[in-house]
Amino acid sequence: MEIIEKLNSRLLHTTAGQCQLDVEVYKQRALTYAQMEGTVSVLSDMQADKSYVYKSKTAFELGLSMEENPAEINSIWEEEIIKKIHPDDRLKKYIHEMRFYEMMESLDAEVRAEYGVLSKIRMKNKDNQYQLVKHRMFYIYSPDNGKLRFAFCLYQLALDQALPMVSNFMIINTTRGEVVVKDKLDYQNILSRRELEVLKYVGEGYASKQIAEFLSISINTVSRHRQNILEKLNVKNSVQAFKDSFY
Repeated sequence: MEIIEKLNSRLLHTTAGQCQLDVEVYKQRALTYAQMEGTVSVLSDMQADKSYVYKSKTAFELGLSMEENPAEINSIWEEEIIKKIHPDDRLKKYIHEMRFYEMMESLDAEVRAEYGVLSKIRMKNKDNQYQLVKHRMFYIYSPDNGKLRFAFCLYQLALDQALPMVSNFMIINTTRGEVVVKDKLDYQNILSRRELEVLKYVGEGYASKQIAEFLSISINTVSRHRQNILEKLNVKNSVQAFKDSFY
C-alpha cells in the first residue's frame, strides 16, 4: 500500500544519528498504561524498527493473543492489532497518522508534547464482531538528533457502543483541551459504497484501469463513479476529493 511506504519513509530513522533516549524507560511507561488504564499499549521505536505490545484484559476482549506479554515485533506496525481494524478505518488511521506527522514536523520542538491523536475506530472483538475502540497516539522526539524516536499508541474499548457505530479521527491539544483538526466531511453519508471503494483506490495511487480490475467493473463505470464523486463533493479532481474526505 502506497500510504504505508510513505509513512515508513517519514517515520523510520534507522540510519540517523543515535538517540540517547533509554527505550527501557519508555517500555516501562507503556506497561504502566496497560496496567492502570486497561489498555493495549504499543511502543514503536523508529530507530530500531521495532514495537513492544503490552496487553491487559482488553486484549482478550479483542481476541488478541495473550501468549507473549509483552510481545516484541520486528516492525513499527503492530500487524495483529491493525488487521482487526475495519478496512475503512484502517486506511483513515494511516492517513490521519500522516497528517499528524506532518503537523508535528512543522511545530517547534518545545510544543510538540502538547499534541496527540484521539480517534474512535471499529475493531473486531473475540466474537468477530465490530466494537468501537478508543485509540490515542503520541510522538516522542529525540533531544539529541531532533528526529521522531517513539510512537506511543493506546487501544481501549470505547464507553459508547451504541449503533450505528461511527468512527472519528481528531488531533487534539491536550494542554488546552481543544480539537485542532478533525474530519472535514462525513463522507459515508455523501458517497455510495462503490464510490467510497473507488475513492480509496484513487487515494492509494491506482489508475482507473487498475481500479476497474480490482472491482471487476469496466473503466467507463470507474470514470462515471469518479465524476459522481467530484460532483457530490464539489471538488476539482479525485485526489482533492480523497484529501478532503480522508484528511
